[in-house]
Amino acid sequence: MARIFVTGSTDGLGKAAARAAMDAGHAVVLHARNQARLRAVADLADRAAGVVVGDLSNQDETEDLAEQVNEIGRMDAVIHNAGVLDEPGDPMSGAGYPRILMVNAVAPYLLTCRMARPHRVIYLSSDMHHRGDPSLADLDWDRRTWNASQAYSDSKLFVTALALAIARRWPDVCSNAVDPGWVPTKMGGPGAPDDLWAGHLTQVWLAVSDDPDATTSGGYWYHQRRRIAAPAARDEGFQERLLEVFAGLSRVTLD
Repeated sequence: MARIFVTGSTDGLGKAAARAAMDAGHAVVLHARNQARLRAVADLADRAAGVVVGDLSNQDETEDLAEQVNEIGRMDAVIHNAGVLDEPGDPMSGAGYPRILMVNAVAPYLLTCRMARPHRVIYLSSDMHHRGDPSLADLDWDRRTWNASQAYSDSKLFVTALALAIARRWPDVCSNAVDPGWVPTKMGGPGAPDDLWAGHLTQVWLAVSDDPDATTSGGYWYHQRRRIAAPAARDEGFQERLLEVFAGLSRVTLD
């Protein structure tokens, strides 16, 4: 039995992954953004190994979330599932850069830095990461007109590079990125063409399977098949620059 933490497990792919892992007999720690969202996991909470609460668009709450998980114990696997595409109103987080960047990339970085090191870690990417801007310029969108689609693509490039950087820096950890496909979740929309059922399977497989492929590291996966990540994500120089930028933004350094 593995102990698994799934961020963003109140709906969509995160809830599907949490349920699938529980059904397979694993101990799952659920995550809700706030107390109100706990109602969305009421059907799973009685089977959970724990439920933690924290808003990933807020750095203090993200760091506190890491401590809540650490108090439960070291995880065997972490699935960084939580993500946002766009939100109405002000797109900026309290930190002065977009919520999309904070939730999709900086928060996984912070949790990775602050949580006890797991055996396996899975980061949710997207095919849109191929469109991400590797310049690492103007992350606060001060000089550009706000473009949520570009900001999302950038965030997914960054989190994919983070996954591959962790694989390289931490050889004792299996770290991978997963493209779940464009699936009809709340974020993907009802017209998304990919299979919602298949969207969560690769994450769970990478978290718990003894299949030799599932115990490899440094992969970018789509439906249990390796694909080639964007050149920037695979570039060690870019990975190191990204880690420096995230350390500067968050004032937290990866060991």
